[in-house]
This record gives sequence, structure tokens and C-alpha cells, in this order.
Amino acid sequence: MVQSIKQEELGIQFKAKKFIIWLFVVSSTIMFGGWTSYYIVFSASKGKGHGIVLPELFIYSTVVLLVSSAFLFLASKAFKNGNYSSQKLFLSITILLGITFGVLQVDAWGSMVRTGAFFSNNNAAISLIYVVSGFHILHIFAGICLVFSALMGAYKEIPLQRRIYRMEIASIFWHFIDILWIYLYVFLLLNS
Repeated sequence: MVQSIKQEELGIQFKAKKFIIWLFVVSSTIMFGGWTSYYIVFSASKGKGHGIVLPELFIYSTVVLLVSSAFLFLASKAFKNGNYSSQKLFLSITILLGITFGVLQVDAWGSMVRTGAFFSNNNAAISLIYVVSGFHILHIFAGICLVFSALMGAYKEIPLQRRIYRMEIASIFWHFIDILWIYLYVFLLLNS
């Protein structure tokens, strides 16, 4: 009976923490929505967008992020089927692809600088590209930490309920940042 009460309390605690992740997702959506709204207002008042061709590396990083989401989905599926070795492999691949995304984004910034599109310039629309992609990389780092936590949960002998929680949190957050990047990239493409 005591263990049943502990399990119930643990379940309530995990639901509360999951709710906090959802609040973070919503607040991040609002934050990025505010920046893209600012971009639209600024562009409308100046009669122009950022006026640059986005680096091809943004396309490659988008593909990498989509593939990473597919591997995280496979990790969740493997976990549900009890195939823990595949889960560990797919989580590791997701982390590596997340790091690759970050490297490609930094290289894309370098490409923008080489073309003369600096963060600090007379066109705030160009600066906003750095702001939204920079804050997105911070979200990627947080997502990598959550996926790493799920990976460590797969290696440690922790209760099943805690491992389920770690996988769910990592999946919610990672798929959110994937969708967020697709939105940002398409938005920047359409508003050049």
C-alpha cells in the first residue's frame, strides 16, 4: 500500500513537471511569434524584408533536424516495444544530429557574415535572423540536454515510470523545436 501511494505521488509530480514543459513550449511560441510579428511590422514600415539570400546551410540544417525527429520517434517506439538497445542507439543518433544542426547554424552565420550581412547593421530584419536562429540554438541545446537525460535513463536502473517521463519530456520538447525551426525557416524564406 505504501508503494502504491509513492507511485501515485510520483505520477502527480511527473504530471506537474510535464505541465511546466508545456508552459515553456507555449511561452517560447509566444516569444518567437512576437519576434516574427515585429519583423512583419518593421518590413512593412520600411517596404523591404531582410533582402538577403539565406545560406544553403539553413536547408541542410533543416533536413538534419527533421531526420533527428524521426530518430527520436524511433527511439520512443523502441522504448515502448522494450527494445532498449535500439532506444539507446536512436537517442544517441538524435543527440549527434542535434549537435550537427548547431554546427551547421553557426556555419550559416559565418556564411552570412562573409556576404556582408552582419548582426549589427542598418537593417533590423537581418539582425532578427541572427536573433531567432540564435535563440533557437539555445532551445536546441536544452533539447539535447533532455534527450541526453532520456539516454542516461535508458542506461541507469531507474524506475520505469521515470524513464517513461524522461522520454515523453524529450519527445515533447524536441518535436516542438523541430516544428519551430521549420516555421522560422519558412517565415524567413517567404519574407525576404
